[in-house]
Amino acid sequence: MSVRELVVLGTASQVPTRHRNHNGYVLLWDGEGILFDPGEGTQRQMLRASVAAHDLHRICVTHFHGDHSLGLAGVIQRINLDRVPHPVTAHYPASGEHFFDRLRYATAYRETVRLGQVPVAADGVLASTPSYRLEAAKLSHPVESYGYRLVEPDGRRMLPRLLAERGIAGPDVGVLQREGSLRGVTLDEVSEVRRGQRFAFVMDTRLCDGVHALAEGCDMLVIESTFLDEDHGLAADHGHLTAGQAAGVARDAGVRHLVLTHFSQRYADPDAFARQARAAGFTGELTVARDLMRVPLPKRSP
Repeated sequence: MSVRELVVLGTASQVPTRHRNHNGYVLLWDGEGILFDPGEGTQRQMLRASVAAHDLHRICVTHFHGDHSLGLAGVIQRINLDRVPHPVTAHYPASGEHFFDRLRYATAYRETVRLGQVPVAADGVLASTPSYRLEAAKLSHPVESYGYRLVEPDGRRMLPRLLAERGIAGPDVGVLQREGSLRGVTLDEVSEVRRGQRFAFVMDTRLCDGVHALAEGCDMLVIESTFLDEDHGLAADHGHLTAGQAAGVARDAGVRHLVLTHFSQRYADPDAFARQARAAGFTGELTVARDLMRVPLPKRSP
């Protein structure tokens, strides 16, 4: 059975706290692991969360502020130390390639794994696999920043009543699925589109077109909510979102499960973020992220 879940490694913003590690998130998706924004301490948090270097297939960095990228050196060296048997691909803003190279070669080590570098220079598709399409969209932050989105290809849902009416059963169903038609019956006549799942990861940004584009129709949206609404001026000045703004994005985009994270050290009460998200009108499933929690993606819509 395929596993699709988010593993939260850290939820702090600029400064870690006693209870929040710097950023780090692993999306497990059908046997692949995508590591987002590895801040300091990511390698140790992976150990605590039972995520191995062998689980990683991609690394996606939104931008090169330290709380989102200083863990790269340790993670890359661990991937090589453990001789991960498959290639690993890294995505990051192209303008920060010199930062990536410095972190990749921060110290001496033996390279044993093919680490591909596919920097992001514009909105668009970064990779396509049988299981998902990886997209990026530019965000609004003092340094160049991109958010990421996974889109599963749409499938087909067979409709038993319509199959029975046309006398199609057993192995013939498989033939119809493969061939597209059988004895004058087309696949469209006895099935419907099953919309693929969508996941988006939005970190440090003001409200902008990219935020809304990434969130649109997502089953799960992981989004920063660095500030509470009463500090909206600070959020705008520093290129961040408030809890209410993040929830408003999710509400308008039809998000099914909203995950708030990246909290300023000035706030000790995580429940305040949930209250403001609800006050903004978001009625879907809501998680205020905590370090080392696992959050399964919602089941597909019926």
